[in-house]
Amino acid sequence: MTLGGIAALIAALAFVALVIFLIRPLAKLGKTFDELTVSVEKLTDETIPALTNAAETVALTNIQLERLDTITSAAARTAEDVSATTTIVTSTIAAPFLAVRRFVGRARRGR
Repeated sequence: MTLGGIAALIAALAFVALVIFLIRPLAKLGKTFDELTVSVEKLTDETIPALTNAAETVALTNIQLERLDTITSAAARTAEDVSATTTIVTSTIAAPFLAVRRFVGRARRGR
C-alpha cells in the first residue's frame, strides 16, 4: 500500500464515521418533518371550520347591525316627532295661560 492509498483509506473511514454519526440526527429530523406535516394537516382541518364559522358569525352580525340601524333611525325620528309635538302642545297651552296672566296683571295694576 502506498502513502496515497493509506490516505484514501483514512479518508473513506472518516467519511463512513461521519455518515454513521449523522444518520441518527438526520433520521430524527426526518421524523420531525413528518410530525410537522401531520400537525399542519390537523391544524388546517381544524382551522377551516373555525374560519367558516367566523365568516358566518360576521355575516349574521352585519344583518343584525342593519336591523339595529333601522331601529335606531326609527327611534331618532320618533324622538324628533315627540319634540315637535311637545313644542306645539307647549305653545298651544302656554299662550292662553300667558294671556290670562297678562290680564290678571293688568287687573291688579288697575285696582
